[in-house]
Amino acid sequence: MLLVLFKKFLGKRQAHHSDSADAQTPEQIVILIQEGDLRLRNQFITDYQPYVAKVTSRFCKRYVDPARDDEFSIALGAFNEAINQFSPQAGRSFLGFSEQVIRRRLIDYVRKEQRFSQQIPYSTFEVEDEEDNIVNPVEIHQAVEQYEKQKGMEERRSEIIDLNRCLSEFGIRFGDLVDASPKHDDSRQALFGIAKTLSNDGELMRIMLSKRMLPIKELLAQVKVSRKTLERNRKFIIAVALIYQGPYPYLRDYLHIREEHEKGEDVRE
Repeated sequence: MLLVLFKKFLGKRQAHHSDSADAQTPEQIVILIQEGDLRLRNQFITDYQPYVAKVTSRFCKRYVDPARDDEFSIALGAFNEAINQFSPQAGRSFLGFSEQVIRRRLIDYVRKEQRFSQQIPYSTFEVEDEEDNIVNPVEIHQAVEQYEKQKGMEERRSEIIDLNRCLSEFGIRFGDLVDASPKHDDSRQALFGIAKTLSNDGELMRIMLSKRMLPIKELLAQVKVSRKTLERNRKFIIAVALIYQGPYPYLRDYLHIREEHEKGEDVRE
């Protein structure tokens, strides 16, 4: 936390001196912006408006007036979106990535407005990059989607690492969960319901987290299964309850949990 605050402080100090700011790469500036420097974000977007206009004009194959053309507004919003989505770990330049995002948004805009759809072929949307290479917008779209997919994988990996740490406090390993997972889908869905009941009860979660054990006695008063079922599926229920309650949106989505089983009915013995 202190390191983040220190970086923010340095970012604000450097932003007051044009020589220092000019020495920073776009990638370095974007990192500072992502850490919360709103003033720097506004200045960065303002400084790169000519670049955004250039990319937009090249895409549209005509001069784009920033004061009048909707395409420029769409592109400027895409540039701001690129600031939020950029990851230095991807090993690419920010300007190259931002151009892909801008082109993607412009393609979506043109399709939505259905402009020129009857007059010109789809191939007209092909554009030349700064090195005079022909770029296909479909490939651009796929590249951005791949980037977002990769970013999602990284977020999911981070969630798994954190969940693994939490599980270790209960003496549970990920390898244990493979063996503990029910073979029948109905049973698995019913255990999801039990775990959700547990995660929704603040007192039960307090007991579980403080004692590092499943509160079987207290949980039996709320679900319609036997003690034997809870004991046998202890590791699975604990893991899912932690996913429900914790900061794990990707893992929750990955589970594809249905809502039919709220109280754990019909767990196969």
